[in-house]
Amino acid sequence: MRSKWPIVLFVCVALVLAFGSQAAPKEVKIGVILPLSGPLAPTGKALREGIELAADVINNKYPDLKISIAQWEGIPNLGGAKIKLVFADHRGNPAWGADQAKRLIRDEKVTGLTGCYNSSVTKTASVEAERAGIPFVNGESTSPALTKRGFKWFWRVTPHETWFTADLFNFMNGLTQGKAPGIKAFSKGQIDKLACAVENTEWGAAALKVIEEFAAKHGYKIVEAFKYPHEAADLTSEARRMMASGANTYLFASYVADSILFIKTLKELGASPRLVWGQDAGFVEPDFAKTLGSAVNGILTRDLFSPELGKVKPIAMQLNKIYKQRAGYDFHGSSARDFVGLQVWAHALNKAKSTDPKALAKALNTLYIPSKEIIMPWKGVRFGSPFPGDTQQNELGSGIINQLQGFPGGKYQIVYPFTFATADLMHPFPGWK
Repeated sequence: MRSKWPIVLFVCVALVLAFGSQAAPKEVKIGVILPLSGPLAPTGKALREGIELAADVINNKYPDLKISIAQWEGIPNLGGAKIKLVFADHRGNPAWGADQAKRLIRDEKVTGLTGCYNSSVTKTASVEAERAGIPFVNGESTSPALTKRGFKWFWRVTPHETWFTADLFNFMNGLTQGKAPGIKAFSKGQIDKLACAVENTEWGAAALKVIEEFAAKHGYKIVEAFKYPHEAADLTSEARRMMASGANTYLFASYVADSILFIKTLKELGASPRLVWGQDAGFVEPDFAKTLGSAVNGILTRDLFSPELGKVKPIAMQLNKIYKQRAGYDFHGSSARDFVGLQVWAHALNKAKSTDPKALAKALNTLYIPSKEIIMPWKGVRFGSPFPGDTQQNELGSGIINQLQGFPGGKYQIVYPFTFATADLMHPFPGWK
């Protein structure tokens, strides 16, 4: 009787080949949820351009860029599989964002998710990833609460508001101690009365809470604080509240349309604060300086990226040049973070050697990307618990504070940390004329 072993062997080989083809797909779908319409559409456009550049660098060879993903031409340990981005517009609506996450998971069969910029949308969309048991790698949302939920399928690359607000108060303390280049020490009483205006979603509420905590810790007085709808068509009453408070320092957590409207209104009303600081977001969008022109001179904003970083980090200069050629403007803190967010996805896929969710989770939890690989001014990427309650939060991140100088046509100059300052500080705020 003829042996059955050749048939068995043939079946085994066929199964191995079939399994191998599943383990090494031709493409890996990543769902990207962003605000691509509505008031935040300009922000969404810049974020999309940052992620698309990252995908291009991962999928195609860039021999002049001295970072590993630029040499890969796909994911090496997945047989050169290309990353395919599947975009969804959340419209700034948390419920709609959750629906888009469900659709991407159910219909598009994405390997995982990234986005959503708005912390309120990231909060709801990540719940859907948690339910489905697939990774959500967040590049740019900064509400501290997002990494304090104990989620198993959520990883955040960016620092959150605790870092940035600590930087703000260390910066202000440094001003009174004469540490800032270009100015002499002055009394704390000149900047210690704070008026805080924050948009009224998850992000704004979180920003105000952290400011309140640090103000109490450092001996600053909050003389006015309120939340407002960032879709507001008029902010005159809110601007008057800030002026009537007698505050000498104005602090904002605003998106792009409302940040422009606030500054326009304060200028028209003749406000005269000594210090104006924005919590990134609208204050770093290209439309902010483009629309307001010289009215932005002297405004401070916390940030994570500056084109000036290229002076000390060549890869930041190289990638920013490519981004600007394509988009027409520089990387800013959010678009640069989304570039890094997809870069983290690529490294996780390569480390996992699989698209299996459990393998990816293990890869993310043991991932280390050194500073030389990324365009941000960070020590790198490694997920851990940098603050009490944090889980799967990048513990190697950090922020900077920029000041807008020389507009129109000016630059975002680094003024903090003081040791990395690229220009003398303009202080007090020069005012609006």
